[in-house]
Amino acid sequence: MPDDRLITVAIHTYDHAVALKNLLESEGVNAVLQNVNLSHPAVSSGVRVRIHESDLPLALRIIENTDIFDSLKSTEVDGALNPIILVPIDFSDYSVKACDIALHLASRHKTHITLLNTYLDPYLSGNIQLSDSLSYDIAESEMRRTLDAEARRLMDEFIRKLRNRMKLNEIPPVKITSEITEGVPEEAITEYAKENKPQLIVMGTRGKGKKEKELIGSVTAEVLDSCRFPVLTVPESVNLSKADDIKHVVLFSNLDQEDILALDAIYRFFSDEHFNVTIVNVPDKKHSKSGRQAADALKGYCELHYPRFTFTVADLSLSSIVEDFNAIQQRQPVDLIAVPNKKKNIFARLFNPSLAHRLLFHSDIPMMVIPV
Repeated sequence: MPDDRLITVAIHTYDHAVALKNLLESEGVNAVLQNVNLSHPAVSSGVRVRIHESDLPLALRIIENTDIFDSLKSTEVDGALNPIILVPIDFSDYSVKACDIALHLASRHKTHITLLNTYLDPYLSGNIQLSDSLSYDIAESEMRRTLDAEARRLMDEFIRKLRNRMKLNEIPPVKITSEITEGVPEEAITEYAKENKPQLIVMGTRGKGKKEKELIGSVTAEVLDSCRFPVLTVPESVNLSKADDIKHVVLFSNLDQEDILALDAIYRFFSDEHFNVTIVNVPDKKHSKSGRQAADALKGYCELHYPRFTFTVADLSLSSIVEDFNAIQQRQPVDLIAVPNKKKNIFARLFNPSLAHRLLFHSDIPMMVIPV
């Protein structure tokens, strides 16, 4: 069977190979070492760490994306172990839409959501000058207390409304916790994620027809670029309310192994769904001739390892990407866009900012950004 074939995922010194083998096996991936000097193991060099081919996506996830893998770790809630879904909110209407989807996802995963609100002290963001330092300290302290009290009042009211909707069976009954922090919102979200390792961050965005600078907002854009955890962006006007509504996913691809990591994250997170996935080949000018062959090879791999999903491949032309994407939507409405987000910012390589706005955000389609 192809799935039983052993493949090499890393070549290290003996100590590093043993450490990697232990890490993989602690997470359920069987691994074996090859080329070990049996007489003097510690001096072995070029030790191969080999795994079953069927375990490749998870092994890559562990080896190359420890932050992402750690996000699948659990935190204790009511004596049980549950992953976290983090929902940064500003109490706006599009925060409500993000909460709706987060609650449905949390219900399916038998977990809870944490609402995070961050307020920024105007004394830190402005150039207020007071000649008396004592007056400055008093004013700053009073302002901070006022902002904190108002944020907590709004949070209590926001949660109360959600719980009322749970009583009416409008949204699933899910435990909600909340956090109020002070600071720059995008920095606070990133730091909170590092400390609490959410399985997913769900953030609301403004919808189609808003001012361009409001399409996604600087906070969400900064989190997408800097955070090393999966982020689901939810436009305010989107009709999607739960995972069952997702039928067609478009995965933007460079036809490399990072695409497997992104697809694997989606497959694991939406563990009960049967999606139609269109792998959209974003052409590389340097390797455009081999693009179709690589796309077909990726499609074959995906069909073998992700049997719940059905796959098609589509190409985009660099001269008319928006029109090509619209043609894909006309054939089958797109419910979710998936984007592998490399540390070097895949948007700079796949899309320029104006294209990201025109294609991703003007279309009012939820987007799942998976750091790889």
